[in-house]
Amino acid sequence: MGLMRKIRTGSRIVPFMIANRICAAVAKVKPNRVLFASDVRAELGGNLKFVYDYLPQKFDKVVDLKEDRRYRRSLAAYFKLAYYLATAKYILLEDFLDYTAFMKLREGQQICQLWHGAGAYKKFAFSRQANMGEQIKIHTGYKRYAKAIVSAEPIRSCYAEAFSIPLERVKATGIPRTDIFFQRDYIDAKRRELRQRYPILQGKKVILFAPTYRGTQIRDAAYDFKKLDLAYLYQQLHQEYVFLFKWHPAAYNNLKAQEIAAYDLSVYPDFYLDVSECRDINDLLLITDTLITDYSSVIFEYLLTNKPIIYYVHDLDEYEGGRGLYFPFSDYVYGDVVKTLPELVDSIRRENLAPEQRTAFCERFMKECDGKSTEKTCDWLFGFVDSKLKK
Repeated sequence: MGLMRKIRTGSRIVPFMIANRICAAVAKVKPNRVLFASDVRAELGGNLKFVYDYLPQKFDKVVDLKEDRRYRRSLAAYFKLAYYLATAKYILLEDFLDYTAFMKLREGQQICQLWHGAGAYKKFAFSRQANMGEQIKIHTGYKRYAKAIVSAEPIRSCYAEAFSIPLERVKATGIPRTDIFFQRDYIDAKRRELRQRYPILQGKKVILFAPTYRGTQIRDAAYDFKKLDLAYLYQQLHQEYVFLFKWHPAAYNNLKAQEIAAYDLSVYPDFYLDVSECRDINDLLLITDTLITDYSSVIFEYLLTNKPIIYYVHDLDEYEGGRGLYFPFSDYVYGDVVKTLPELVDSIRRENLAPEQRTAFCERFMKECDGKSTEKTCDWLFGFVDSKLKK
């Protein structure tokens, strides 16, 4: 970490630590207070929202959100977060929040990690220690998690390793936000809503391109945009399909910060559409006919749609050896694997569902995502033992 970055971090963390400890000295932990906190979203969504909506009114639900880690909080916002972290019994996260490493963790408080992605694909947190070296040591907040959830029993050990916590702190409850894939009324309503919002979708099959980012740090997140030839794909596919871009939030935030666009899509207004402003991808999956991705955790939730998936992995050897995967890449495949654009076009037209691979993938990675994940998660986090406690 460079000197200037250390100074910037210190100027942010030291006032927070002082405020947090003052709050801890004068205010008690509120046994019914639940804090929903994120440094990477502007509005409540994902797993946090599903748990928020499920909890009964007897809980004191408070929310503290910031759209991008690079944005600085105001002084008042620092004090607000410091107070909530000092007084909430339950602190719910869906990504890393570095303030949890510097807060005073009081008796009875529980930091619970709902993690934004299902499954276990790219190595993260302490699982990357061999790759990241010294940098990972600052993330001691991971070790403070009292509870974490995963989407299937066989991958509990991956999350225990990533967070450096005992295995018994990780439970396979399923992922709350996947419950929508089992709600027919929600699916039909969301499809109508999105097709009305985006008229380009009418009468066409929908291709969603949703890769993960390249780079070892969020601030470096990017994608090699040269790997897609817009003119070629348009010529091959535009009569039957529309092509949606959904960049990873980290890469998209970097594009916005630099005030640049990945592509000029105005030349093909009837075919291409960037929907990256949609923070949560699951609603988009409901209108997707074919997903193109690579090493993104979207592969786990997309399984529940029972639609074709294509892995466009032009840099597979480099990625497997660099970032690192929990299991061999072949274990994650339940569709076609392609490395060139002609292969990609052929695969789109083929619509391969790979049923045997899908079944094996579900057993290993998504078995607990059954439409009741929010209920099971809340039972695990808050100790609900019967319906009376939820009233």
